[in-house]
Amino acid sequence: MTTTYRPINCEFHDVLEATATSQRRVTIVYVDAAGEECTALARITDLRAKEGAEYMQLDDGSVVRLDAIASVDGMRLAAF
Repeated sequence: MTTTYRPINCEFHDVLEATATSQRRVTIVYVDAAGEECTALARITDLRAKEGAEYMQLDDGSVVRLDAIASVDGMRLAAF
């Protein structure tokens, strides 16, 4: 993953907010700091900005930078 944050599409951000509000478990595919693809079945508990980047907190304790997301509940970030 690059170190420079690339803001995500606003419509996809809305999807993340709706998913967090619904409190349902979803499948999240993302690339971790080591560049490995990871899959989590989790709830999004928080979305926040810190030091010029945006992150989501999952109920399993993971924190994922939003530009590292590949898909949430089958919706691919690249499609937005």
